[in-house]
Amino acid sequence: MSLMNNLSTSMISSSSSTFLAPTSFNSSRTQSVSVPLKSINIVKCVATPQEQQNAYKTKVSRNANIAKLQAGYLFPEVARRRAAHLLKYPNAQVISLGIGDTTEPIPDVITSAMAKRSHALSTLEGYSGYGAEQGEKALRAALASTFYRNLGIEDDDIFVSDGAKCDISRLQVVFGSNVTMAVQDPSYPAYVDSSVIMGQTGQFQKDVEKFGNIEYMRCTPENGFFPDLSKVARTDIIFFCSPNNPTGAAATREQLTRLVKFAKDNGSIIVYDSAYAMYMSDDNPRSIFEIPGAKEVAIETASFSKYAGFTGVRLGWTVVPKQLLFSDGFPVAKDFNRIVCTCFNGASNIAQAGGLACLSPEGLEAMQEVIGFYKENTKIIVETFNSLGFKVYGGKNAPYVWVHFPGRSSWDVFSEILEKTHIVTTPGSGFGPGGEGFIRVSAFGHRENVLEACRRFKQLYN
Repeated sequence: MSLMNNLSTSMISSSSSTFLAPTSFNSSRTQSVSVPLKSINIVKCVATPQEQQNAYKTKVSRNANIAKLQAGYLFPEVARRRAAHLLKYPNAQVISLGIGDTTEPIPDVITSAMAKRSHALSTLEGYSGYGAEQGEKALRAALASTFYRNLGIEDDDIFVSDGAKCDISRLQVVFGSNVTMAVQDPSYPAYVDSSVIMGQTGQFQKDVEKFGNIEYMRCTPENGFFPDLSKVARTDIIFFCSPNNPTGAAATREQLTRLVKFAKDNGSIIVYDSAYAMYMSDDNPRSIFEIPGAKEVAIETASFSKYAGFTGVRLGWTVVPKQLLFSDGFPVAKDFNRIVCTCFNGASNIAQAGGLACLSPEGLEAMQEVIGFYKENTKIIVETFNSLGFKVYGGKNAPYVWVHFPGRSSWDVFSEILEKTHIVTTPGSGFGPGGEGFIRVSAFGHRENVLEACRRFKQLYN
């Protein structure tokens, strides 16, 4: 049957995702918005039900842990709804401020280095095959001196990778299935989903919208988006992101000192996601290793994705200090090294050439210019929602704006905005139950698109 003819509301009902809610618009503040249109090509996909019914099945059982996941990963679900919207409105000029994908070109000083390395591969002198799984020595040294100078982090504590998200899953393999997990609520969905896939959790509890055996550390405007650690149960692993995705909140030095002490008192390991550290405006720590004692209880993941526009190039790193030991005294870094060597052949040598260029004086200056552009976008979005009377959080230390719609379903707000303005945002409940009633608006976008989106927001909610 034709996919075009079968895109019905049932396809985007609450049954299709853990955090999806039925769509209904009853806000007295809303009105229709006139938006410009454009033409796009539509591809019709035709399914063959008979072939599906008669499909051969193996005798291999599905992974029961993956079956626990209530729906597709959040961002592909947002993309699916965007695609469905374009089928409904094929001429709509859709603006995406949802998935946090960068939009501005990679600075020339960085792409030139990648091009040079790429061309060198066509010569006998410049060709190289497999490299060290842990990353090239020059890049590891540059990362240590740029981000961890005087923090006691050495070159060989750093593992270069194809991105922080990939390393999160590799770390989960290191930890195994017999650990307990804590996450900020709301938080980046990869932490919870990878825990579920690894078998660390119980079943999904629909009444509270949480998985069993995960400690959800509630982060709200009332507690400054930092959990009350006195109410947090002891777990083996603590995932913590600062500046935070999605709320944009950044933990202070005093708060991180408490977190490190909490981990030490409980014998836990912190996985600290610092993917947005270069967006920090306040005088807060950029690295967990700025906190005394952190090397004994923490791992840090980071990435070039949001600094240099490497979301497609793929390059990140993870720091596992030698001082971090399992309960039997075995170094965590040695097990992580084994997983890296087993599951990964090392980051692209072309990407690593780009990473080294990022850390040159010219590259650092160029990255700051790109970050400054996105921060200006963030300021425009924050000012827009403030002018409309919304409670707005984040935006100062991260490229995300966290907007409160009290008493409303996040997916309803997402659908309302998409339907009436053709703007894609991200529903807060997709980041956990603590995100219900919020939407996340990304500052990654061309300036003209951000300005146009804000014009539409004002038409809708003025």
